Amino acid sequence: MAAVAAATRWQLLLVLSAAGLGVTLAPQPPNILLLLMDDMGWGDLGVYGEPSRETPNLDQMAAEGMLFPNFYAANPLCSPSRAALLTGRLPIRTGFYTSNGHARNAYTPQEVVGGIPDSEHLLPELLRTAGYASKIVGKWHLGHRPQFHPLKHGFDEWFGSPNCHFGPYDNKARPNIPVYRDWEMVGRYYEEFPINLRTGEANLTQIYVQEALDFIKGQQAARRPFFLYWAVDATHAPVYASRPFLGSSQRGRYGDAVREIDAGIGRVLRLLQDLGVAENTFVFFTSDNGAALISAPKQGLDLTTAAPGHLPGEPSPGVVNLNLRPDSGWSFISTTVSVPQNSSSPTSDGPGREPGGQTCPEGGSNGPFLCGKQTTFEGGMREPAIAWWPGRIPAGQVSHQLGSIMDLFTTSLSVAGLEPPSDRAIDGLDLLPAMLQGRLMDRPIFYYRGNTLMAVTLGQYKAHFWTWTNSWEEFRQGVDFCPGQNISGVTTHTQEEHTKLPLIFHLGRDPGERYPLSVASTEYLDALHRITSVVQQHQETLVPGQPQLNVCNQAVMNWAPPGCEKLGKCLEPPESVPEKCSWPH
Repeated sequence: MAAVAAATRWQLLLVLSAAGLGVTLAPQPPNILLLLMDDMGWGDLGVYGEPSRETPNLDQMAAEGMLFPNFYAANPLCSPSRAALLTGRLPIRTGFYTSNGHARNAYTPQEVVGGIPDSEHLLPELLRTAGYASKIVGKWHLGHRPQFHPLKHGFDEWFGSPNCHFGPYDNKARPNIPVYRDWEMVGRYYEEFPINLRTGEANLTQIYVQEALDFIKGQQAARRPFFLYWAVDATHAPVYASRPFLGSSQRGRYGDAVREIDAGIGRVLRLLQDLGVAENTFVFFTSDNGAALISAPKQGLDLTTAAPGHLPGEPSPGVVNLNLRPDSGWSFISTTVSVPQNSSSPTSDGPGREPGGQTCPEGGSNGPFLCGKQTTFEGGMREPAIAWWPGRIPAGQVSHQLGSIMDLFTTSLSVAGLEPPSDRAIDGLDLLPAMLQGRLMDRPIFYYRGNTLMAVTLGQYKAHFWTWTNSWEEFRQGVDFCPGQNISGVTTHTQEEHTKLPLIFHLGRDPGERYPLSVASTEYLDALHRITSVVQQHQETLVPGQPQLNVCNQAVMNWAPPGCEKLGKCLEPPESVPEKCSWPH
């Protein structure tokens, strides 16, 4: 009620001032802009050591803000991690997991029946009590059925899609994924919103950038604080970029997509500066999970029933470079990006080179870390992260705070002057003390895969209670989440239990998780004692949510989304046949 009263007072003062009654405006609450990437790896930015240095705007954002090299997703897969960001809670608490198998990754393809429960309080819903206007641009991924619509969970506006941009489909066995504006669809991927799988050409990132710019301008004109959740997906397979960026990167099509996103973020930050609101806008950049390194026998494969959503990409050892002072050749934030000429044509796949000389035409880099998306090794869950708030967050700083995507929930509420809900467990921390005063807080990072706690990091030590990449059957078919990184006894293809004597790594000395500590060492026993206490406390108080990702049904797919009748895009659904979802890994 206090938050509502504060928002009401602020709005009343605004009205009285507009009426010319000479009332002084109350300070406007800070704007909040969360930039969430899709499958972007820790090693994909120049400031994190990517040698081609093709992210000048993000590198400059880091130079003007704060870098978090120890920042984590809440899950190695997209939907659970996004649910965690918007609720501040582990996916096991919100139901974003499956119990159909032990330690199985699950997400929300269009046949999944579940989604974000009404009982969860999402960030935009809470920010609304303080007078914020909110918009999501891009991928929602928390359920596509009507009850899960983002405008029913606190958002005021939406332009984007409920699912991944897989396809094209024939609209008979499976419908193409719809694109929404607010409550209704305005087209479908591969139809009104084309993606050329051969060339990689699509204009979606440009549309998403313009949506962000228009929303910011509109809220500034209305003098209303805003929350913008910019969840673009060009770096998720099938990777795409618009024509001016195709062939522009030394890293192939994936690099083209990264360059276009970087340019778009530069335009957004420049607009904040031009409007004079940069110092009243908290901006945070990160990714939903690690880069997808999967090797598979067929490029472009829709792996919704095998290995959801990824194309081949080789990992690399990476080069860690946290020098935040840009070279003289780097451009500053600008509305344009120069596109270098190279031997690749604008529509070629142009082989790119990753650190270490490995070809990576379609995938990102997780730097020095082990494996990638789908796994609970560091490459699957450690993310690039940059905080930017001119005049508030000191420029050119590196925070070694262990951070989590769930912290963006609690931190955003703190920015708005709000407290998180007190009637439930909140896992996210308020990072403002770390950002503004340089304080470090001791906290664990929990690595869940489905319904299973796989690992825990506390300080510099990481303990694995279970190890698994994927099955031998999948691996022999060419599905490999750790290509070129086989470590005996660690990157296992059977589910190996280590709950009695966990594998413990010192991530400071061994970020690649290659050399477990000796179980006979004093260091191991000390780390085990501290971690065991944290795990026991967590498990004793944990109340799992009702699993949302257990049931699938072809009839609930996007056959007839709201607004389809206006476009002549309604399709006839098949007979309803609920069944258990099958999650292979």
